[in-house]
Amino acid sequence: MKIITYNLNGIRSALRKGFDKWLADTQPDIVAIQELKAKEEQINSKIFHDLGYHTYWFPAKKPGYSGVGLLTKPAPDNVVYGIGDEFFDNEGRLIRADYGDITLINTYFPSGSSSDERQRIKMQWLNIFRSFINDLKKERSKLIISGDFNICRLWIDIHNPEGHVNVSGFLPEEREWFARLIEDGFIDAFREFNDQPEQYTWWSFRQRSRERNKGWRIDYHLITPELRPQLKNVRILKDVAHSDHCPVLMEIDF
Repeated sequence: MKIITYNLNGIRSALRKGFDKWLADTQPDIVAIQELKAKEEQINSKIFHDLGYHTYWFPAKKPGYSGVGLLTKPAPDNVVYGIGDEFFDNEGRLIRADYGDITLINTYFPSGSSSDERQRIKMQWLNIFRSFINDLKKERSKLIISGDFNICRLWIDIHNPEGHVNVSGFLPEEREWFARLIEDGFIDAFREFNDQPEQYTWWSFRQRSRERNKGWRIDYHLITPELRPQLKNVRILKDVAHSDHCPVLMEIDF
């Protein structure tokens, strides 16, 4: 099973850059999309249906903002929209899909970079999400969390870490939160296969950052230990460029 997480920074923009043609060539089974930036009626779902995908969209109430979506060839047994918090559900932050005894969570964490208020909101989300996911883990022990966390977990996950310790996305309290989530019993699947630095999934559009590989690793697949024996590989597809992010591909045996 090929599962991709991909922040498209606007699904309509990505389609203009050939996202559908890339899907047809790559043939992933499930694609967890973040940052739709479109209402459902603004998305031509037929493009994806013709490629064999069921589509599930959870856009933000605010036009052109946030939102998550799921493209999936196997039909889920159950789909749940939202985390159960009105504020964050209005921002379209999470979709859950159940496949037998396996649950996939597709999520797009808030960014705190625009203001102190948005950083406060981000920290609020982190607390809500951790409680939500640990409660869910009690019922659904085989969990996959795929998405854009807007946090670099490790010192090697960001270029020039010393220069970013006071920057949202690499704040000590954010990395501490991530460490506690790992201690709760989640595995950073990519790091099971690659322990090298300079493995990034997002680059600023400024200063030729992508060309110079001055990036951040903020897009993840996390799994519970029950799924570790089924994990085959995880790769960052850094040369795929429909967005300021790139896809992260996980191969796992369902």
